[in-house]
Amino acid sequence: MRMTNKIMQNNSLYNINNNKLLQDKLSTQMSTQKKITRPSDDPIIAIRALRLRTNVSELTQFYDKNVKDADSWLTVTGKALSTVADVLTDMSKEANKAANKEKGVEDLQIILGQLKSLKDEFYSTGNMDYAGRYVFTGYRTTTPLSFTKEVEEQPEGYPSYKITEQVKIDAFDTINYTDIGDLDGLNKNNCKDGSAVVENDITNTDIHRLRLSYDKLTNDVPVINIMDKDGNPVPYGTITAAQSDDPYSEVGANSMIFVPETGEILMGDTAYASLEAALDSTDTEIRVTYTKNEWKNGDLRPEHYFYCEGTTMGKDDQPKTVTYNKDYLDDYKKQTIEYDVGYNQKIQVNTTADEVFTHSLDRDMDDLERALNDLAKIDTTKEDLKKVLDEMEERNVSEDDATYVKVKNQYDAAKKAYDYIRENVHKMFEKTISDTQGYLDDANVAITDNGTRSQRLDLIENRLMDQKTTFQTLQSENEDADIAEVAIQLTSTELTYNAALMATGKIMQTSLMNYI
Repeated sequence: MRMTNKIMQNNSLYNINNNKLLQDKLSTQMSTQKKITRPSDDPIIAIRALRLRTNVSELTQFYDKNVKDADSWLTVTGKALSTVADVLTDMSKEANKAANKEKGVEDLQIILGQLKSLKDEFYSTGNMDYAGRYVFTGYRTTTPLSFTKEVEEQPEGYPSYKITEQVKIDAFDTINYTDIGDLDGLNKNNCKDGSAVVENDITNTDIHRLRLSYDKLTNDVPVINIMDKDGNPVPYGTITAAQSDDPYSEVGANSMIFVPETGEILMGDTAYASLEAALDSTDTEIRVTYTKNEWKNGDLRPEHYFYCEGTTMGKDDQPKTVTYNKDYLDDYKKQTIEYDVGYNQKIQVNTTADEVFTHSLDRDMDDLERALNDLAKIDTTKEDLKKVLDEMEERNVSEDDATYVKVKNQYDAAKKAYDYIRENVHKMFEKTISDTQGYLDDANVAITDNGTRSQRLDLIENRLMDQKTTFQTLQSENEDADIAEVAIQLTSTELTYNAALMATGKIMQTSLMNYI
């Protein structure tokens, strides 16, 4: 093969150019600290880089954002539940003080005041929020658990809620009622003129009751539907509205009386027995539909608990009706909020209101307040009659005197009524102790569940941290250039390049023209 100077020049330029390209590649790796700058540099590295970057990006989202947000939500919820447990513990202690029969009416009213204050704190804790989202209200994170002062700005009769409560037969309880008859309103000024009252006039009975979740309802009589095994309603009985200021005195054996002011349905023995007989089992659902349009600050919002239709008055003075939780009638499901904290891994972060914030605590306080009012009233009557008797005895009025006998009988009747009511109040405070302990047990279960989820989240967080570190290491090994090695190669390339230039310069100095 004939080798000409032109061929040697072309080969030299080609080799020098390749050397320059290698030098440029190494220089780029040195400045970017990456093995490749475009997929064509090394397709295998490029494919692996895309996969590893996707994994690192997902793990960063899980570890740095989702897990942190979930942990904060669980922490806020845990603190709120701890507050609830502390409040319920204090309530139990206060109720335990009231269980002492030696406590007078004034002492009991002071204790009731303490219980009501603690109750308000209990429900206000339910409005705890995290980053503007209420933590106990399920999917309705922008709606507080209870009504705020804004509800009082609505026109009279609004908001109006048609509520359907789904209960079972164990929701019924019994209340003790003492009929004081003509002792009502009797005092030291009119006792001598009033009608004669004797101990036998005082009666004490137990009444079956369904206590609804709210009081101060409209006068619309509730509808009770018993659901059969196929889920079809079976209308039962006839409920009548209370006709007097003392509806408990109206209850007969066959009575079903609705008391809108207290939110109670009262039943006699026969009516209650008929209701039980109409049920397939103790698990048969009973639906009670009623309406409430009088709300105050602190009342629990029904849309967080029941199927209901809420009507509010809009700014355009037009009523607006919204239906909530229609699916509750067929299949009640908790509104759980879950965070993605890993590949195909979710964790529940919220505790729903029905797990902790029951209506029953507020209704228990209402029952106690009414009972204490009755006790205070009969205690005042009893003390007034005692003063009249003492005054008559100081004047040496004969025990056979008709007025004395009348007042004495009234006093004995008042004392009997007082004993009945005082015993009932004592039992109610004892029941408050056990009920409060039940609410505390529910709170402790919620605390345990929340803590368990938090511990699980900690384990997931540790695993994510390890995974993130592993994938970042793999990503670095795949993409990052070895700077020391690149520096050596770059120096070697520079030497080669310079040597090539020197060799080419010497070779190309002599050509055929030198010999012509």
